[in-house]
Amino acid sequence: MSDDFKRVEANDCPMSTCAVPAGSPCRTGKNKVAAQYHTARFRLVPQLAKALNVPTPAVRKPGAAWTELPRPVNAGVEPVGHVRIGYARASTARQSLDAQLDSLAAAGVTRVFSEKISTRATTRPELNKAVALAGELRASGVRVTLVVHEHKRLGRGIELATLAEELKASDVGLEFLTGELQGSHDPSGIVFTVLAALSGSEREYIRDRTLEGHESARTRGKTIGGASVADPDMLAMALHLRKQELSLRDIAARLVITTGKKKGQHPSPATVMRMLREHDEQTATAPGA
Repeated sequence: MSDDFKRVEANDCPMSTCAVPAGSPCRTGKNKVAAQYHTARFRLVPQLAKALNVPTPAVRKPGAAWTELPRPVNAGVEPVGHVRIGYARASTARQSLDAQLDSLAAAGVTRVFSEKISTRATTRPELNKAVALAGELRASGVRVTLVVHEHKRLGRGIELATLAEELKASDVGLEFLTGELQGSHDPSGIVFTVLAALSGSEREYIRDRTLEGHESARTRGKTIGGASVADPDMLAMALHLRKQELSLRDIAARLVITTGKKKGQHPSPATVMRMLREHDEQTATAPGA
């Protein structure tokens, strides 16, 4: 039998129409045991936050008259001890984690999860492990803090806000050793929320400025990026293959780079797309087009 219901019942139900204490199943308006736990309650458990519903197990006798059950042993008990779990991340394999690891060690953090993965990745396995462990330790009655060198190692804007909500649901603290958000934070605090939002705006600002720079360079006839691997013969073949309605991936697989360091290799689908797009733009703006 799944123990999801135990995790849910470790918390009071925040629904005003239910408001059952920890240890008891949710109840209906007619004071019967509900067939499933209220969404607001099971979402307090990070592992279940995205579930559509969490059914009430047979042992709780859904549909029977509701009665209050004993509260869990750890419910309402003040935390005993304090565990600090560290997390370090680099965006690429070439970047070193040494500075972050040294910073965490100097702060007295001994259990560290680390990985080399882009902040744009939708799933970061080691971060998920760190958050899961923090939640489990906190559920056992220990005070827990997730420690990170700088907030940008966790994410920006919506990613940071989403993580903060998950930590808040588990009652796990958050601490940054340096940067704009340096210090210990209550993830639900207004200062943390505002600064997290501003850090997201910072990335959008940098991105917009970069795109503006690229557009300005193009209007002056400058090439963006490295040396082009395309040539007239490759373009002609790409146009021929496009007429056959092949995908960009299939077109790239049939083309071969004839010059430069990548001689003999196939161009990437992105290179093919850029080459065809530039050709179409030039054709559209040519006199008599």
